[in-house]
Amino acid sequence: MGRGFLLLMLTAVFALAGPARAQGSAGRFDGWATVVISADWRDGGRQPIEAFDNARRDVTAGLLAAGLPSGSMIDFTLNPAASRTASAEVVARAVGDLTRRAQGGCLLYFTSHGTPEGMVFGDDGLVTPASLGRMVREWCGARPTVVIVSACYSGVFVNALAAPNRMVLTATSRERTSFGCGAGETYPWFDGCVIESLPAASDFLALAAAARACVARKEQAAGIALPSEPQLFVGAEMQLRLPTLRFERSP
Repeated sequence: MGRGFLLLMLTAVFALAGPARAQGSAGRFDGWATVVISADWRDGGRQPIEAFDNARRDVTAGLLAAGLPSGSMIDFTLNPAASRTASAEVVARAVGDLTRRAQGGCLLYFTSHGTPEGMVFGDDGLVTPASLGRMVREWCGARPTVVIVSACYSGVFVNALAAPNRMVLTATSRERTSFGCGAGETYPWFDGCVIESLPAASDFLALAAAARACVARKEQAAGIALPSEPQLFVGAEMQLRLPTLRFERSP
């Protein structure tokens, strides 16, 4: 764990969301740990917006509906205005405890602003690709792991996160911005496309394909000159495993 990230983890403030709603047996996802984090709550002018927290809430609900187990799912916001708060150290410990307990696999979802150097993480700076790579190794080890990063320039994380046991999906390439992170937007566009695509997606690969197609449609309709170009990496082990990890929805 890098010194800068340690400082971040010791000084940032999270708010723990309310408990996830109950689900039935998770089946194929028994033992999977799921963490959803909205790491910023402001627009480019540092004014409060709701898009990231809306995404956190509804991505969490969509993953529950897809069969990820509620008993090993936690979601956090760094918004200090939230009513329930905890230090980032406590939250980091909670994620570590969860991933040590739930040893079947990992799903980590982040939504925030980004820069070419990393992802905005509250008031205390950036999570760099190297820092996030170390955290994911510490939390998830060799278990099957899906990491989704929704932020501008989030393609910078692909190389640091790439591994045979990983699937990595990012909202953009390393050179491009994403869209929908301002006042008046319900969700960042990429998050909205994940939420829109989850109910019909059969597995993580289908979700990635549908979300990327949805983003392309939105950007084309809006006349975006430089599309965001969401990136997908699938390691050799996950190429074999992902088709067996089909989402399970209650009838």
